[in-house]
Amino acid sequence: MPHAPFQLHRDAYGRLVLTAENGERHEGVTPVRAFPIAAPDAGISLVSFEGHEVGWADRLADLPDDIRRLVEEDLAAREFVPEIERIAAVSSFACPSTWQVVTDRGATELILKGEEDIRRLSQTRLLIADANGVQFLVRDLTRLDAPSRKLLDRFL
Repeated sequence: MPHAPFQLHRDAYGRLVLTAENGERHEGVTPVRAFPIAAPDAGISLVSFEGHEVGWADRLADLPDDIRRLVEEDLAAREFVPEIERIAAVSSFACPSTWQVVTDRGATELILKGEEDIRRLSQTRLLIADANGVQFLVRDLTRLDAPSRKLLDRFL
């Protein structure tokens, strides 16, 4: 059975509380992925509300089930990064422009304020920030259909 060098539970207010092996308690901790895009299940830091790391897990799978569930619930509540599967239409090739996209969470639209809001994470991976602060992921440019790539190329 996996073992963690800490215990984790929710307090009456729903905040995560970490208790270290030495008995030290840290209230209001936040799980943070070290590599959220490249390796989302590896390198999970538990950070106190003061911003100090108070716990670490090499892999989510290494945590006991009850602790892993708490960490995954908290991460899911804070992370919302829909993945763009297709770009259906773009209102204009000048910014700001409204994009009609199909994501892994359904069809939606995003407003691109400027080309600088498209950030290249790797040769084939992009992160697009819309005007409302939502981050959209293009996991692999080569897997987009040709019309989507053609629209996107106008902004890269």
